[in-house]
Amino acid sequence: MYRENMISGWNAFSLDEVADLKGGYAFKSKDYTPYGHVILRTVNIGARGQINREGAVFIDEEKANEYKSFALQASDTLFVMVGATLGKVGFIRPSDLPALLNQNMWVIRAKENKVNPRYLYYSFSHTSKSILGWASGAARDFVRRDDFRKLKLSLPSLSEQKAISSVLGALDDKIELNRRMSETLEEMARAQFKSWFVDFDPVHAKAEGRDTGLPAHIADLFPDSFEDSELGEIPKGWVVQELKDHIVTTKGRSYRSSELISFSKTAMVTLKSFERGGGYRSDGLKSFVGPFKLQQEVIPGELVIACTDVTQAAEVVGKPAIVRGTSIYETLVASLDALIVRPNDTFLSTEYLYYLALTESFTAHMYAHSSGTTVLHLSKFALPTFKFCLPPRQIVEIFTEFATSALRQVESNSREEDCLINLRDLLLPKLISGEFRFPDPKSLLDKLETVA
Repeated sequence: MYRENMISGWNAFSLDEVADLKGGYAFKSKDYTPYGHVILRTVNIGARGQINREGAVFIDEEKANEYKSFALQASDTLFVMVGATLGKVGFIRPSDLPALLNQNMWVIRAKENKVNPRYLYYSFSHTSKSILGWASGAARDFVRRDDFRKLKLSLPSLSEQKAISSVLGALDDKIELNRRMSETLEEMARAQFKSWFVDFDPVHAKAEGRDTGLPAHIADLFPDSFEDSELGEIPKGWVVQELKDHIVTTKGRSYRSSELISFSKTAMVTLKSFERGGGYRSDGLKSFVGPFKLQQEVIPGELVIACTDVTQAAEVVGKPAIVRGTSIYETLVASLDALIVRPNDTFLSTEYLYYLALTESFTAHMYAHSSGTTVLHLSKFALPTFKFCLPPRQIVEIFTEFATSALRQVESNSREEDCLINLRDLLLPKLISGEFRFPDPKSLLDKLETVA
């Protein structure tokens, strides 16, 4: 059953004619395990439809077999049908599996020979925005199932669907590749910081007569024994100090809603500029017009710490981010939700402070100095009173050189990613609506496959 669409050669189908729809399961927290099959929840869908493992929960193999009817497949489309993130859409890649679908989401699975699975994701992502106008509910918004199933999608021929999804998919795959490369670089720098400044691996190796695995000129900078301190055993000659001796902090600016406009050359670094668990989100900036102090301007490359948190698991408060440059705004200003942290005239670098702020001990200290019920607020004493083991200048400088190189590559990836996202967002509605057409989809596919 279908109706002729206004676009020549395209047809309108209801969603349930071309896809199977199924809800998730309300898994019990008592069944969660440290590893195994991941249970995908609404928080695991990123802003661009990518799947992440932030705050992931798992169940073991035996339990996963019990609930195999909720197992996801590659090229599935996910849709959040209820709650604060209503309308979020995700796409399952092979690397996201094995995974099971949690409650509050639907899986939309393409029927064979009815629709290209990836085209279905793009078409649904674009068209489903109209669903949000139908959302209704008392305590929480939700989408009525009948309206959801009967959503109309405009579909070209399968060959044109494949051509469209190949073009958009190539952009998304490159975006995802850049994201994963950046994650790997960040993880490498974070692992090195932990090895040198938390676990003291080179010192342990030298104390036990083992090879440190480091070049000789770096290994020689580490001592070969420990001494007692208020933080426990630390490398001999290193000292325990409070962070207040090494930083200068500046509170961000409180703003009124009238100062947030659709566009200006100035933007605020807000709470949405922080990734859960730490890290920077460029899409969290808000256009702003209003006065601010010179010290409240954030220069790209500077460190900010989140001062508030509205997440249930306190995943943002006290977390760090290094602000990146943007081609859209000329000036960035910290909001009251962000604290600017600048090194003083000591030898500690922004890069060192950033990775220090990602350690478990720092996270625990920030949480202990936070208060509030629905909204957490960071105490003004949180950062100054944090105690850490201060290493020698030369070791900090070597780490900073490595971390700076990694973070520069992350920023380069991010800039390319922003360009790709803009191109994708420009093309998607035009391709899905038929405004842009491929005169010879088969020829285009042959060329794309040759390039691939």
